Amino acid sequence: MGNTFGQLFRVTTFGESHGGGIGVVIDGCPPKISISKAEIQHELDRRRPGQSKITTQRKEEDECEILSGVFAGKTLGTPIAILVRNKDARPEDYSEIATKFRPSHADYTYEAKYGIRNWQGGGRASARETIGRVAAGAVAKKILSILYSELEIVAYVAQIHEIVAKINRSIVKAKDVERNIVRCPEGVAAKRMMSLIEHVREEGNSVGGVIECVIRGIAAGLGEPVFDKLDADLAKAMLSIPATKGFEIGSGFGATRMRGSEHNDPFEMRGGKIRTATNNSGGVQGGISNGEEIYFRVGFKPTATIAHEQKTVTASQEQTKLAARGRHDPCVLPRAVPIVEAMAAIVLCDHALRQKAIGLLG
Repeated sequence: MGNTFGQLFRVTTFGESHGGGIGVVIDGCPPKISISKAEIQHELDRRRPGQSKITTQRKEEDECEILSGVFAGKTLGTPIAILVRNKDARPEDYSEIATKFRPSHADYTYEAKYGIRNWQGGGRASARETIGRVAAGAVAKKILSILYSELEIVAYVAQIHEIVAKINRSIVKAKDVERNIVRCPEGVAAKRMMSLIEHVREEGNSVGGVIECVIRGIAAGLGEPVFDKLDADLAKAMLSIPATKGFEIGSGFGATRMRGSEHNDPFEMRGGKIRTATNNSGGVQGGISNGEEIYFRVGFKPTATIAHEQKTVTASQEQTKLAARGRHDPCVLPRAVPIVEAMAAIVLCDHALRQKAIGLLG
Protein backbone atom coordinates (compact mmCIF):
# COMPACT_ATOMS: atom_id res chain seq x y z
CA MET A 1 0.00 0.00 0.00
CA GLY A 2 1.04 3.59 -0.50
CA ASN A 3 3.56 2.95 -3.29
CA THR A 4 1.44 4.48 -6.07
CA PHE A 5 0.91 8.17 -6.80
CA GLY A 6 -1.54 9.80 -9.23
CA GLN A 7 -4.99 9.19 -10.73
CA LEU A 8 -4.70 9.00 -14.53
CA PHE A 9 -0.91 9.23 -14.73
CA ARG A 10 -0.06 6.61 -12.11
CA VAL A 11 3.46 6.06 -10.81
CA THR A 12 4.39 3.00 -8.72
CA THR A 13 7.96 2.69 -7.42
CA PHE A 14 9.65 -0.46 -6.11
CA GLY A 15 12.95 -1.65 -4.68
CA GLU A 16 15.22 -1.08 -1.69
CA SER A 17 18.45 0.89 -1.38
CA HIS A 18 20.70 -2.18 -1.07
CA GLY A 19 18.53 -4.71 -2.89
CA GLY A 20 18.84 -5.80 -6.50
CA GLY A 21 17.63 -2.52 -7.93
CA ILE A 22 15.16 0.35 -7.94
CA GLY A 23 12.44 0.87 -10.47
CA VAL A 24 9.11 2.32 -11.48
CA VAL A 25 5.98 1.30 -13.35
CA ILE A 26 4.20 4.18 -15.12
CA ASP A 27 0.59 3.54 -16.07
CA GLY A 28 -1.61 5.95 -18.02
CA CYS A 29 1.00 7.41 -20.35
CA PRO A 30 -0.65 8.20 -23.70
CA PRO A 31 0.58 6.29 -26.78
CA LYS A 32 2.88 7.63 -29.50
CA ILE A 33 4.88 9.92 -27.18
CA SER A 34 8.50 10.04 -28.32
CA ILE A 35 10.78 9.13 -25.41
CA SER A 36 14.35 7.87 -25.36
CA LYS A 37 16.56 6.22 -22.79
CA ALA A 38 18.89 9.24 -23.11
CA GLU A 39 16.14 11.66 -22.01
CA ILE A 40 15.44 9.59 -18.91
CA GLN A 41 19.16 9.08 -18.23
CA HIS A 42 19.79 12.84 -18.35
CA GLU A 43 17.47 13.36 -15.40
CA LEU A 44 18.85 10.37 -13.50
CA ASP A 45 22.39 11.68 -13.92
CA ARG A 46 21.36 14.89 -12.14
CA ARG A 47 20.14 12.81 -9.18
CA ARG A 48 22.77 10.07 -8.99
CA PRO A 49 25.27 9.74 -6.12
CA GLY A 50 28.96 10.51 -6.47
CA GLN A 51 28.41 13.38 -8.91
CA SER A 52 30.46 15.92 -6.92
CA LYS A 53 32.64 16.35 -3.86
CA ILE A 54 29.68 17.52 -1.74
CA THR A 55 27.49 14.45 -2.30
CA THR A 56 27.67 10.86 -1.11
CA GLN A 57 30.56 8.99 -2.70
CA ARG A 58 28.56 5.84 -3.40
CA LYS A 59 29.57 4.89 -6.95
CA GLU A 60 26.46 4.18 -8.96
CA GLU A 61 26.05 4.84 -12.67
CA ASP A 62 22.26 4.59 -12.25
CA GLU A 63 21.90 3.40 -15.84
CA CYS A 64 18.26 2.89 -16.69
CA GLU A 65 16.73 -0.05 -18.54
CA ILE A 66 13.36 0.39 -20.23
CA LEU A 67 11.73 -3.00 -19.83
CA SER A 68 8.30 -2.37 -21.36
CA GLY A 69 5.86 0.16 -22.74
CA VAL A 70 8.18 1.71 -25.35
CA PHE A 71 8.75 0.44 -28.90
CA ALA A 72 10.80 2.08 -31.64
CA GLY A 73 11.23 5.19 -29.49
CA LYS A 74 7.52 5.75 -28.84
CA THR A 75 5.24 4.90 -25.94
CA LEU A 76 2.70 2.16 -26.55
CA GLY A 77 0.03 3.33 -24.12
CA THR A 78 0.77 0.25 -22.00
CA PRO A 79 2.60 0.28 -18.63
CA ILE A 80 6.17 1.55 -18.87
CA ALA A 81 8.58 -0.31 -16.60
CA ILE A 82 12.02 1.21 -15.92
CA LEU A 83 14.73 -0.46 -13.83
CA VAL A 84 18.03 0.77 -12.37
CA ARG A 85 20.22 -1.95 -10.88
CA ASN A 86 22.18 -1.39 -7.65
CA LYS A 87 25.86 -2.06 -8.29
CA ASP A 88 27.76 -0.47 -5.37
CA ALA A 89 25.70 -1.64 -2.42
CA ARG A 90 27.61 -2.28 0.80
CA PRO A 91 25.11 -3.85 3.19
CA GLU A 92 27.89 -4.75 5.60
CA ASP A 93 28.21 -1.05 6.48
CA TYR A 94 24.81 -1.31 8.14
CA SER A 95 25.18 -4.51 10.18
CA GLU A 96 25.11 -2.57 13.47
CA ILE A 97 21.67 -1.13 12.74
CA ALA A 98 20.19 -4.60 12.38
CA THR A 99 19.50 -4.30 16.10
CA LYS A 100 19.87 -0.55 16.75
CA PHE A 101 17.48 2.20 15.68
CA ARG A 102 19.13 5.22 14.03
CA PRO A 103 17.89 8.55 15.47
CA SER A 104 15.44 10.41 13.15
CA HIS A 105 15.44 7.56 10.61
CA ALA A 106 12.53 5.27 9.72
CA ASP A 107 14.11 2.22 11.40
CA TYR A 108 11.88 2.20 14.48
CA THR A 109 8.68 3.32 12.73
CA TYR A 110 9.05 0.71 9.96
CA GLU A 111 9.53 -2.02 12.56
CA ALA A 112 6.57 -0.69 14.54
CA LYS A 113 4.38 -0.80 11.43
CA TYR A 114 5.47 -4.04 9.73
CA GLY A 115 7.25 -6.03 12.45
CA ILE A 116 10.12 -6.51 10.02
CA ARG A 117 12.50 -4.22 8.11
CA ASN A 118 15.34 -4.31 5.63
CA TRP A 119 18.14 -2.84 7.74
CA GLN A 120 20.58 -2.71 4.80
CA GLY A 121 20.67 1.05 4.30
CA GLY A 122 17.31 2.74 4.49
CA GLY A 123 15.33 0.13 2.57
CA ARG A 124 12.24 1.79 1.07
CA ALA A 125 12.83 4.89 3.20
CA SER A 126 16.12 5.57 1.44
CA ALA A 127 16.36 8.50 -0.97
CA ARG A 128 17.48 5.89 -3.50
CA GLU A 129 13.78 5.09 -3.93
CA THR A 130 13.46 8.45 -5.73
CA ILE A 131 15.23 7.02 -8.80
CA GLY A 132 11.83 5.75 -9.92
CA ARG A 133 10.23 9.15 -9.36
CA VAL A 134 12.89 10.94 -11.42
CA ALA A 135 12.52 8.44 -14.27
CA ALA A 136 8.73 8.91 -14.21
CA GLY A 137 9.24 12.66 -14.06
CA ALA A 138 11.22 12.54 -17.30
CA VAL A 139 8.27 10.87 -19.02
CA ALA A 140 5.84 13.36 -17.45
CA LYS A 141 7.93 16.29 -18.67
CA LYS A 142 7.83 14.90 -22.22
CA ILE A 143 4.03 14.63 -22.16
CA LEU A 144 3.70 18.14 -20.71
CA SER A 145 6.02 19.59 -23.38
CA ILE A 146 3.53 18.41 -26.01
CA LEU A 147 0.51 19.82 -24.18
CA TYR A 148 2.22 23.08 -23.18
CA SER A 149 4.91 24.27 -25.59
CA GLU A 150 6.09 27.05 -23.26
CA LEU A 151 6.31 24.92 -20.12
CA GLU A 152 9.30 25.39 -17.82
CA ILE A 153 9.84 23.64 -14.49
CA VAL A 154 12.88 25.05 -12.71
CA ALA A 155 13.86 24.08 -9.17
CA TYR A 156 16.93 25.38 -7.36
CA VAL A 157 18.55 25.60 -3.95
CA ALA A 158 17.43 28.85 -2.34
CA GLN A 159 18.82 28.33 1.15
CA ILE A 160 21.23 26.06 3.01
CA HIS A 161 21.23 26.38 6.78
CA GLU A 162 21.34 30.17 7.36
CA ILE A 163 22.75 31.08 3.92
CA VAL A 164 19.89 32.56 1.86
CA ALA A 165 20.39 33.27 -1.85
CA LYS A 166 18.89 36.31 -3.60
CA ILE A 167 17.16 34.87 -6.66
CA ASN A 168 14.70 36.45 -9.09
CA ARG A 169 12.39 33.48 -9.63
CA SER A 170 10.75 35.05 -12.69
CA ILE A 171 13.93 34.99 -14.78
CA VAL A 172 15.93 32.05 -13.42
CA LYS A 173 16.64 29.33 -16.01
CA ALA A 174 17.70 25.70 -15.78
CA LYS A 175 21.15 26.55 -17.17
CA ASP A 176 21.66 28.99 -14.29
CA VAL A 177 20.91 26.23 -11.78
CA GLU A 178 23.35 23.75 -13.34
CA ARG A 179 26.33 26.14 -13.31
CA ASN A 180 27.56 24.86 -9.96
CA ILE A 181 27.46 21.64 -7.97
CA VAL A 182 25.21 23.00 -5.22
CA ARG A 183 22.53 23.97 -7.79
CA CYS A 184 22.07 27.50 -6.50
CA PRO A 185 21.79 30.07 -9.34
CA GLU A 186 23.26 32.89 -7.23
CA GLY A 187 27.05 32.53 -7.50
CA VAL A 188 28.15 34.25 -4.30
CA ALA A 189 25.69 32.33 -2.14
CA ALA A 190 26.57 29.10 -3.94
CA LYS A 191 30.24 29.41 -3.00
CA ARG A 192 29.34 30.01 0.65
CA MET A 193 26.97 27.02 0.58
CA MET A 194 29.62 24.71 -0.89
CA SER A 195 32.12 25.81 1.74
CA LEU A 196 29.61 25.18 4.52
CA ILE A 197 28.70 21.72 3.22
CA GLU A 198 32.38 20.72 3.03
CA HIS A 199 32.91 22.02 6.55
CA VAL A 200 30.01 20.08 8.08
CA ARG A 201 31.10 16.95 6.24
CA GLU A 202 34.55 17.22 7.87
CA GLU A 203 32.79 17.58 11.22
CA GLY A 204 30.76 14.45 10.54
CA ASN A 205 27.59 16.54 10.67
CA SER A 206 24.87 17.67 8.25
CA VAL A 207 22.71 20.65 7.25
CA GLY A 208 19.33 21.23 5.64
CA GLY A 209 17.75 24.03 3.65
CA VAL A 210 15.08 25.13 1.16
CA ILE A 211 14.46 24.32 -2.49
CA GLU A 212 12.24 26.68 -4.47
CA CYS A 213 10.49 25.62 -7.67
CA VAL A 214 8.89 27.84 -10.32
CA ILE A 215 6.59 26.55 -13.07
CA ARG A 216 5.91 28.71 -16.11
CA GLY A 217 3.69 28.16 -19.13
CA ILE A 218 0.79 26.28 -17.45
CA ALA A 219 -2.63 27.60 -18.45
CA ALA A 220 -5.51 28.26 -16.09
CA GLY A 221 -7.78 25.37 -15.21
CA LEU A 222 -5.62 22.56 -13.79
CA GLY A 223 -6.62 21.13 -10.42
CA GLU A 224 -9.77 19.99 -8.67
CA PRO A 225 -11.73 22.30 -6.36
CA VAL A 226 -11.97 20.16 -3.21
CA PHE A 227 -9.71 17.28 -2.12
CA ASP A 228 -7.46 17.12 -5.20
CA LYS A 229 -6.58 20.79 -5.29
CA LEU A 230 -3.48 21.41 -7.39
CA ASP A 231 -1.62 22.93 -4.46
CA ALA A 232 -2.74 20.11 -2.15
CA ASP A 233 -1.41 17.49 -4.56
CA LEU A 234 1.84 19.42 -4.95
CA ALA A 235 2.14 19.52 -1.16
CA LYS A 236 1.56 15.77 -0.88
CA ALA A 237 4.07 15.10 -3.65
CA MET A 238 6.77 17.25 -2.07
CA LEU A 239 6.23 16.03 1.48
CA SER A 240 6.53 12.43 0.24
CA ILE A 241 10.16 13.10 -0.73
CA PRO A 242 12.58 11.79 1.91
CA ALA A 243 13.89 14.41 4.41
CA THR A 244 11.18 17.01 3.67
CA LYS A 245 9.68 18.83 6.63
CA GLY A 246 7.72 21.73 5.16
CA PHE A 247 5.88 23.08 2.11
CA GLU A 248 4.52 26.51 1.27
CA ILE A 249 3.13 27.93 -1.96
CA GLY A 250 2.96 31.56 -3.01
CA SER A 251 3.09 33.86 -0.01
CA GLY A 252 2.91 30.80 2.23
CA PHE A 253 3.20 31.50 5.95
CA GLY A 254 4.04 35.11 5.08
CA ALA A 255 0.33 35.57 4.35
CA THR A 256 -0.38 35.23 8.07
CA ARG A 257 1.30 38.61 8.62
CA MET A 258 -0.66 40.42 5.87
CA ARG A 259 -4.11 41.99 5.57
CA GLY A 260 -6.52 40.97 2.85
CA SER A 261 -6.02 44.31 1.13
CA GLU A 262 -2.30 43.53 0.88
CA HIS A 263 -2.56 39.86 -0.02
CA ASN A 264 -5.31 39.82 -2.66
CA ASP A 265 -4.14 39.59 -6.30
CA PRO A 266 -6.10 42.15 -8.39
CA PHE A 267 -7.22 40.99 -11.84
CA GLU A 268 -6.31 42.92 -14.97
CA MET A 269 -6.25 42.46 -18.73
CA ARG A 270 -2.74 41.97 -20.12
CA GLY A 271 -1.83 40.74 -23.58
CA GLY A 272 -5.45 39.92 -24.27
CA LYS A 273 -5.65 37.57 -21.29
CA ILE A 274 -7.01 37.74 -17.76
CA ARG A 275 -3.98 38.08 -15.49
CA THR A 276 -3.22 39.08 -11.92
CA ALA A 277 -1.23 42.19 -11.07
CA THR A 278 0.51 40.40 -8.18
CA ASN A 279 0.99 36.69 -7.48
CA ASN A 280 0.68 36.08 -3.75
CA SER A 281 -1.48 33.09 -4.67
CA GLY A 282 1.50 31.34 -6.23
CA GLY A 283 -0.40 30.59 -9.42
CA VAL A 284 -3.18 28.61 -7.74
CA GLN A 285 -6.55 29.92 -6.55
CA GLY A 286 -9.28 27.69 -5.15
CA GLY A 287 -7.07 24.70 -5.86
CA ILE A 288 -6.98 25.48 -9.61
CA SER A 289 -4.18 27.04 -11.66
CA ASN A 290 -4.88 30.64 -12.74
CA GLY A 291 -2.30 30.91 -15.53
CA GLU A 292 0.33 32.77 -13.52
CA GLU A 293 3.68 31.33 -12.46
CA ILE A 294 3.27 28.52 -9.95
CA TYR A 295 5.94 28.78 -7.29
CA PHE A 296 6.50 26.95 -4.03
CA ARG A 297 9.19 26.12 -1.48
CA VAL A 298 10.13 22.82 0.14
CA GLY A 299 12.02 22.59 3.43
CA PHE A 300 14.54 19.78 3.91
CA LYS A 301 15.91 18.72 7.27
CA PRO A 302 19.61 17.99 7.92
CA THR A 303 20.56 14.48 6.79
CA ALA A 304 19.72 12.14 9.67
CA THR A 305 22.85 10.01 9.24
CA ILE A 306 25.80 11.70 10.95
CA ALA A 307 29.15 10.43 12.26
CA HIS A 308 28.58 11.79 15.77
CA GLU A 309 27.86 9.21 18.45
CA GLN A 310 24.20 9.47 19.48
CA LYS A 311 21.98 7.89 22.09
CA THR A 312 19.53 5.26 20.88
CA VAL A 313 17.89 1.97 21.86
CA THR A 314 17.99 -1.56 20.49
CA ALA A 315 15.12 -3.67 19.20
CA SER A 316 15.22 -5.42 22.60
CA GLN A 317 14.67 -2.01 24.27
CA GLU A 318 18.17 -1.61 25.70
CA GLN A 319 19.77 1.84 25.90
CA THR A 320 22.91 2.12 23.76
CA LYS A 321 24.87 4.45 21.46
CA LEU A 322 25.40 4.56 17.73
CA ALA A 323 27.74 6.38 15.33
CA ALA A 324 26.74 5.99 11.70
CA ARG A 325 28.79 4.22 9.06
CA GLY A 326 28.30 4.18 5.31
CA ARG A 327 28.28 6.84 2.59
CA HIS A 328 25.86 9.70 2.98
CA ASP A 329 25.17 13.24 1.77
CA PRO A 330 26.11 15.94 4.30
CA CYS A 331 23.32 17.95 2.64
CA VAL A 332 20.61 16.40 0.47
CA LEU A 333 19.55 19.55 -1.35
CA PRO A 334 21.81 19.56 -4.46
CA ARG A 335 20.59 16.08 -5.44
CA ALA A 336 17.00 16.80 -4.39
CA VAL A 337 16.54 19.53 -7.04
CA PRO A 338 15.72 17.06 -9.88
CA ILE A 339 13.47 15.10 -7.50
CA VAL A 340 11.40 18.21 -6.74
CA GLU A 341 11.12 18.92 -10.48
CA ALA A 342 10.11 15.32 -11.18
CA MET A 343 7.34 15.27 -8.58
CA ALA A 344 6.05 18.64 -9.83
CA ALA A 345 5.97 17.25 -13.38
CA ILE A 346 4.12 14.10 -12.25
CA VAL A 347 1.43 16.16 -10.47
CA LEU A 348 1.00 18.54 -13.43
CA CYS A 349 0.90 15.68 -15.94
CA ASP A 350 -1.76 13.86 -13.95
CA HIS A 351 -3.92 16.98 -13.69
CA ALA A 352 -3.38 17.89 -17.35
CA LEU A 353 -4.59 14.45 -18.44
CA ARG A 354 -7.57 14.75 -16.09
CA GLN A 355 -8.41 18.12 -17.62
CA LYS A 356 -8.04 16.68 -21.12
CA ALA A 357 -10.38 13.84 -20.13
CA ILE A 358 -13.21 16.32 -19.55
CA GLY A 359 -12.48 17.91 -22.92
CA LEU A 360 -10.82 21.11 -21.72
CA LEU A 361 -7.13 21.94 -21.95
CA GLY A 362 -5.89 25.51 -22.03
